[in-house]
Amino acid sequence: MIVEALTPKALEDGAALPGPLLTELTALYASNEEFHQLSGDFPDPSDIRPEQVAAALADELAQPTAEVLLARSEGRLVAVAVTLGRHPDPAEPEPWLGLLMVHGEERRAGHGRRLAAYVEDRFRAAGRTGLRLAVLENNPKALAFWTALGYEETARRPDLAHGRPCVVMRKPLGPPSDG
Repeated sequence: MIVEALTPKALEDGAALPGPLLTELTALYASNEEFHQLSGDFPDPSDIRPEQVAAALADELAQPTAEVLLARSEGRLVAVAVTLGRHPDPAEPEPWLGLLMVHGEERRAGHGRRLAAYVEDRFRAAGRTGLRLAVLENNPKALAFWTALGYEETARRPDLAHGRPCVVMRKPLGPPSDG
């Protein structure tokens, strides 16, 4: 799996996502209709449009420490992750994983686990001691996924953007391995 970063700088001065990349991202988002029905992020989860995906990513990248990571396997976009070096809430000093989404046709192939490990390794290498994320309470599949990866519930509270009930989870990040 190859991971490339899409940073806020890539879209500064009103730059648009390249058309082919936006097409790939739209297909990835559209392949996750069940999640979008749970999240309510798009008006019609069965009809996700490129301009909606572009706007959603622009909103994510508006955060000063945000980064969008694009994971490819055999040249195909298979997953996307959004990270924050620091959560917008000043009481949360640790980095956050705001989104990890695997293309619907690529589920259960290990891409999500590999991308999560990649994110953890990057923050660990930067000296960070933990990683947090929030999972919608109504998303038992995601809760099971993150629990299997070693994340533990630390709180339950509404998310900042929409007030949806969430489970906040954290995983301690030990020191980087020498190997």
